Amino acid sequence: MAGGGISFLSSRLWDQYKNNRLSFPDLPDLAELSTFKTAADITPSEIASMPSVNIDDIPDPNGPGIVVAPENDLEDGFKHTERVVDVDTIDELQEDEVNFYLEKIRNFDGDFPGDVYLSEINQLLLQPTIDRLERVQRFIGHGNFNLIAFDEMLYFARNYEEIGEFDPAELAFMEEIFFNDATEYGFFGEKVNPQLTHRINQNEVEKIGGSGHYLLKGDSLNQYQLIHKDVGEKLLLTSGIRNVVKQMHLFLSKTRQSNGNLSKASRSLAPPGYSFHGIGDFDVGKIGLGEANFTIDFSNTEEFKRLITLGYVDIRYTDTNRYGVRYEPWHIKII
Repeated sequence: MAGGGISFLSSRLWDQYKNNRLSFPDLPDLAELSTFKTAADITPSEIASMPSVNIDDIPDPNGPGIVVAPENDLEDGFKHTERVVDVDTIDELQEDEVNFYLEKIRNFDGDFPGDVYLSEINQLLLQPTIDRLERVQRFIGHGNFNLIAFDEMLYFARNYEEIGEFDPAELAFMEEIFFNDATEYGFFGEKVNPQLTHRINQNEVEKIGGSGHYLLKGDSLNQYQLIHKDVGEKLLLTSGIRNVVKQMHLFLSKTRQSNGNLSKASRSLAPPGYSFHGIGDFDVGKIGLGEANFTIDFSNTEEFKRLITLGYVDIRYTDTNRYGVRYEPWHIKII
């Protein structure tokens, strides 16, 4: 059940989890399988001892539940306004292309000539695929959904009727989205995570209290703690590490909101595999600002003004970035 930013399992599922202490298989990569149906036939006897979803983090339904910060599932956006800081240069475009490029990222929620759309068949698959992903998220909890691997998602879907097994066409659709060359959409970022079945090692992440999100230990965690100390208690982690499944859900949701326009979706959100959230970047906001933390409003806060005066902080997507993405003043660059 989910509502009002709080997510929890039913009492029956909670008891089942606590009694069984589920762990997950070291499953083969989907690329090594002849069909998705073969992946769906993996049996419980193949389950090994490498958990990725920490069952202890699933809240007891008799307790208060987990409070989840707003996700980066962006709504229709704002008209860009400039800021006066050092920015990246656009060095991969010809001079006569720069103005059109900037117009697109500054009016990211518009439709432009040359935009790429979902095929007719994939348009039909979009909503049922999103619905099943959301059932997985409700089942395991919002925090765990940031970490779950693709094969673990298949396991849950196959074994729990509350989710229902993914149709082979839905899986083929997600595989197509993942392996597409995003430059065709107008997204020019690096594919930093080329494996659909990438697994996050839980020993390498730390949950940030009060946020419902996780950060990679090391540079990400250290920088967030330093920023929080220097900016103040009103600074909040709004999104941390996100594995492929989470990014897939966000990107498909943005594509649905964009009426199937993949180029428009990618101007607001990195396609799965291309998000630096998968390898260390994170988002910050101001407590109390809510979803406006993912709009230009955040750049007008005292917290952001302090943030950009810190000599050790970089913004991933500046207002003249060369990735084909909207300006994101909340997105902290780590790698």
